[in-house]
Amino acid sequence: MFNKILIANRGEIACRIIHTAKRLGVGTVAVYSEADVNARHVSLADEAVAIGPAPARDSYLAAEKLIAAAERTGAEAIHPGYGFLSENAGFAEACGDAGVTFIGPSSRAIEAMGSKSAAKTIMRQAGIPLVPGYHGDNQDEMFLLGEAEKIGFPVMLKASAGGGGRGMRAVNGAAEFSEALRSAKREALGAFNDDRMLLEKYLEQPRHIEIQIFCDQHGNAVHLFERDCSIQRRHQKVLEEAPAPGMTDETRGAMGDAAISAARAIDYTGAGTVEFIVDTDGRFYFMEMNTRLQVEHPVTEFITGQDLVEWQLRVAAGERLPASQDQLAIDGHALEARIYAEDPDNGFLPSTGSLGHLRFPAETPQVRVDTGVRQGDTISVYYDPLIAKLIVRAGDRRNCLRRMLEALRQIQVAGVTTNIDFLTSVISHKAFHAADFDTGFIDRYRAELVPDKAPASPDILALAALYQTLWRDSRSCREAATSDDPTSPWWATDNWRPNLVEEEHFSFHDGTGEYEVGMAIAGNRREHSERDYVIRTGGQVMSASGRLEADGRLAAILDGMQRRIDVAEDHNHLVIFEAGNTCRLKRLSDGSHSTEEEAAGNLISPMPGTIIEVIASEGQQVSKGDTLLVLEAMKIEHTIVAPHDGTVQALHYRAGDMVEEGVELLVLAEISSI
Repeated sequence: MFNKILIANRGEIACRIIHTAKRLGVGTVAVYSEADVNARHVSLADEAVAIGPAPARDSYLAAEKLIAAAERTGAEAIHPGYGFLSENAGFAEACGDAGVTFIGPSSRAIEAMGSKSAAKTIMRQAGIPLVPGYHGDNQDEMFLLGEAEKIGFPVMLKASAGGGGRGMRAVNGAAEFSEALRSAKREALGAFNDDRMLLEKYLEQPRHIEIQIFCDQHGNAVHLFERDCSIQRRHQKVLEEAPAPGMTDETRGAMGDAAISAARAIDYTGAGTVEFIVDTDGRFYFMEMNTRLQVEHPVTEFITGQDLVEWQLRVAAGERLPASQDQLAIDGHALEARIYAEDPDNGFLPSTGSLGHLRFPAETPQVRVDTGVRQGDTISVYYDPLIAKLIVRAGDRRNCLRRMLEALRQIQVAGVTTNIDFLTSVISHKAFHAADFDTGFIDRYRAELVPDKAPASPDILALAALYQTLWRDSRSCREAATSDDPTSPWWATDNWRPNLVEEEHFSFHDGTGEYEVGMAIAGNRREHSERDYVIRTGGQVMSASGRLEADGRLAAILDGMQRRIDVAEDHNHLVIFEAGNTCRLKRLSDGSHSTEEEAAGNLISPMPGTIIEVIASEGQQVSKGDTLLVLEAMKIEHTIVAPHDGTVQALHYRAGDMVEEGVELLVLAEISSI
């Protein structure tokens, strides 16, 4: 076993690797960019080395800096995690040339699977079934269009060097082929520095099933069963589970054998994942092989009782596999949910900001949280917006889903928008419960999974007003206690005025509208902790009382019902958590008005990012839906389209410019107003 390893990655995977290394007594070296100087993985490692500016190309993708850090600290091996350089054959080879062990497969194996086209040729020769398609080198647009027509629409364009859903486009007909090809090539070039494409028949309702395999340097190979990764958005996984619902022993065995055959075809060593697409008739086809650990590996660990990072370290150190195929068995069911900083109501656009409030469920043998962030950390534009992975297990799928819902309700995040409510909707959906799903599940049920935002309830508005009042009273008491005159009437916060009703007004905006709340002390004016209130909002009148507890929670009695809520302050917002529900309320000053309506239809940047292409020109007349420019943020392209017919009056940015969230990108005047 190694004495010390360097982890050439960041975030939750770096923390995950450190956890296993510490248990095995292996020293760890973290690397960090300028943006990650205070990151969680840096604080957990035994040593840490700065490697450059925030952009990944200048830090986490700078192979020479990583190898130099390993040599400087005496690390014997480098673990690449996943993403970044984990599937870079050149990096693996450079590690070997420097005398540092690369914890992963050989550069030859990575290279063989790095090109989807080459990989499919190898798999065809190994007798593994493939989806009909074109995997050749001819990249001429008209030639590719001809191949697509031979295959038959719909087809899927895929980046030959790609992964993670980048450089992929579904094309329904010849009319949209050119634009889709252009967009896919541009995205592939930016993500992989390689814009070669392959074509495949687009299967209408497939399942995405992958097999975890492991091979050592002594000729031993096993599979650790399957994972179902069909719940996806933008071709990126959201939920993963193991074993796959409805999987028969016969199909499991056949897929496992095919996966091991794929690994043996390239003399593979280490951890790998062979991904298959499964048609509605049960036939499966090779899709790709990821020559690294996968984000969803914890569900396999939960059902097998194995630590896959430990397996990686042992295999890389030259040891034999810790278990043979007949020693491996499935025990129970596991589910992983990826908690992202993103906005499902806005096309799942990433959300950036500081995690001012962050709470996860307590970890147990059945509940696990893999995360690379802590309260106060920032989700930036530079890296993937993953906050955490929540993994649960139970004896069967039904109880596993129940446990996941319970754990999701305990997560509290303020400072960024998250997909927690969306995940809850997916897991609660009757079709998902019945295991009646495929890769099109989210698109098919989008209206149910991402419903129109419901207005804040009168109860929540009343609790928000009560919280603000009690917090203000508490602050006043603390300030009075430290003043020269603690008994001064000027410290009073009861809004008392001579000959006037003691009522004050609060104004909130919840994203759907503006709401007024009136609040008055009921009966006699008593001490702060004993006051009863009458609250009026939305035509309702409620009685209320409450106190702020030591942990910051509000314990309230509202119309005779006891309520307990957590409240987080996020700039000028209150974020209210109660029983798994979250409500974000903007506090408005008296007489202020929401700007939501005023901003509607404005062509503003939905997030910080880089303008990668400006298609429109000043003075150009455009139609509703026309593409105006393309913005890239967090490794994802976002197309800005015309919300109405009009004329482009001004362009504020050029290709290559960085923009902040909320800035106006261009001015588009409606035809009728010109």
